[in-house]
Amino acid sequence: MEVKIGVQYAQRELVLETDSTPEDIESQLTEALAGNGVLRLADVKGRTVVVPADKITYLDLGSATSSTVGFR
Repeated sequence: MEVKIGVQYAQRELVLETDSTPEDIESQLTEALAGNGVLRLADVKGRTVVVPADKITYLDLGSATSSTVGFR
């Protein structure tokens, strides 16, 4: 699933591909906002993105299915 994160004062959004479910990401964001203040997400390549929760302006959760190219 593709996740786009808008960060305050950043020119571009962060985009990553993850195996997490939308519900899991929402719960991580809620926990980050309420508790430790840091949203930590891992992508499919094993990299980790760490964002201060109070600087997140939006979180765009894409569909879980990948798009296909070509004719049907």
